Amino acid sequence: MFSPGRVQLVQEEVVVPGLKVLVTGATGLLGRAVCREFQNNGWLVTGTGYRRARPRLLRCDLTDEDAVRGLLQEYKPDVIIHCAAERRPDVVERHTDAAVNLNVHATSTLAKEAAVGGAFLLYISTDYVFDGRNPPYGEDDSPNPLNVYGRSKLEGERETLRHCPGAVVLRVPVLFGEVESVTESAVTSLWLKVQEATESSTLDHCQQRFPTDARDVAAVCRKLSERARQDPSIRGVFHFSAKEQMTKYEMAVAIAQAFKLPSDHLIPLTEQPAASAPRPINSRLNCSRLELLNLSVEPRPFTSAITDCLWPFTPDKRWRQTVFH
Repeated sequence: MFSPGRVQLVQEEVVVPGLKVLVTGATGLLGRAVCREFQNNGWLVTGTGYRRARPRLLRCDLTDEDAVRGLLQEYKPDVIIHCAAERRPDVVERHTDAAVNLNVHATSTLAKEAAVGGAFLLYISTDYVFDGRNPPYGEDDSPNPLNVYGRSKLEGERETLRHCPGAVVLRVPVLFGEVESVTESAVTSLWLKVQEATESSTLDHCQQRFPTDARDVAAVCRKLSERARQDPSIRGVFHFSAKEQMTKYEMAVAIAQAFKLPSDHLIPLTEQPAASAPRPINSRLNCSRLELLNLSVEPRPFTSAITDCLWPFTPDKRWRQTVFH
């Protein structure tokens, strides 16, 4: 039945100016996906970068409190998605001060300023806050990070919620996605080993991982932000993760199979690999809180998602047409 009232309402919604979101770490793998997700859904997006700042993105040193304060006062975002972090555990282990500066102190500044400006803050954290000995982990399980990276991210969580009690912390596992170079993600890096079919390559077959597409995480960030602006009970800690459990060895074999490449040169390593930063054996996240609130998304199947991300790096870019058409 025709309802003029409803038509009027739709028109009013269209003229409402777009909500503003500020994305830190917008040059990174997750940051780029988050910017795209919000842009595609009518938000006004401002992204910040530092080392890799580029056109249409603001260069901002998040460890400079005055710079952060100035940025937020000028842009007055409705929502802040804080993706910027030093997320390479071995780098954090070696350059602890710089990592803590970004992962903890910058987060603390953002949280204080978000609270002052009334912005909703979403802080991206990690499954590495857990020791991996007793999975799966719910939001209320006690964190016990094994490495400095995990400790710095946990400290960032605490600073977020202490200074900005209405904020959300979203813990996610290892991410992959539309990379600019295959080395940008620990998952897509495996492409290099898959392609080196002439020499055998050992890969970890101990640590259980849940490789998750950054595009899915970005969709969850948007859904959480939209809901939280209407419902103040959306706060605190949430988990999101893909469901497929794989070691690095299993991921590499799956990649080889997806591209119809040999995998017999890949050798599973069943002892803990030596690394400067110890990793949890299995930090599987229980994501039921998001699911119960209908804020989750169905994770993309690993094989199709990784194919999507890696086909631009195949020697013959037309590979995609030959396989899919």
